[in-house]
Amino acid sequence: MVCALGAAVCFGTATVLQAIAARSAAATGPGGDMALLWRALRQWRYLAGLALDGLGFVLQILALRSVPIYAVGAALAASLAVTAVVAARLLKVRLSRVEWAAVAVVCAGLALLGLAAGAEGDEEGPAWLTWAMLGAAAGVLLLGAAAGRLPERGRALTLGLGAGLGFGVVEVSVRLIEGFSPGELFPNPATYALLLGGGAAFLLLTSALQRGSVTTATAGLVLGETVAPALIGVVWLGDRTRPGLGWLAILGFAVAVAGALALSRFGEAPAVAEEGEEGEEGEEGAVAPR
Repeated sequence: MVCALGAAVCFGTATVLQAIAARSAAATGPGGDMALLWRALRQWRYLAGLALDGLGFVLQILALRSVPIYAVGAALAASLAVTAVVAARLLKVRLSRVEWAAVAVVCAGLALLGLAAGAEGDEEGPAWLTWAMLGAAAGVLLLGAAAGRLPERGRALTLGLGAGLGFGVVEVSVRLIEGFSPGELFPNPATYALLLGGGAAFLLLTSALQRGSVTTATAGLVLGETVAPALIGVVWLGDRTRPGLGWLAILGFAVAVAGALALSRFGEAPAVAEEGEEGEEGEEGAVAPR
């Protein structure tokens, strides 16, 4: 659980650092996406954010190999709470009382999960599950293509949900990979499901944040990456709670996810407050989480 929480801290902090660097790069001169990216890559904050993303991914894998998927998914959704707190500190974003309460709710839900979560399930799952994950990853891409035809609000929600399902494929696929030697990775369909699902998730999330409401897209993301993988872990991979504490795990999971949904606007770090407007909420930015 410590690794899962560490991953959430890394992802949430990285979002704010990359937002600061990206907007600083945009303010230093005009240019296309590649020019802005090049200027951002020359800033230590952006590089630090990338390093935190990498560390967070490693911690996520370690967590998925040791604790149930439902606990890891809820902890990763809590990265929104980290982003909110760090943004309040570094970007001078004013959090409402409801949002501070949501941060506290997320922490309470994670505490309940930590008390109730058992060890990682030891079941390998049915043989068809690895192929199902590969099919689901391909389905995420098809969902993204279909979502482009929807109205704005429905498009953002669908793309966000698709991105969450893609990240969920990554979570389940990590559990389905028995070892990380070339001989074990290459023949395993779960390896390709992980790569395709992760790539599709990033693509859909970027599109969702650029073409629709950040809050709506992030809400879909949180639901997609928590609920379905948690069910798969419980039903087919043997994830369980400590004896007699199943009700507490369900309560903690629901509370943590509800708190994360209340912080959905932090799916992108808010813009830096302009001079003389310290404490005011900025406009939504353009740096996606993870």
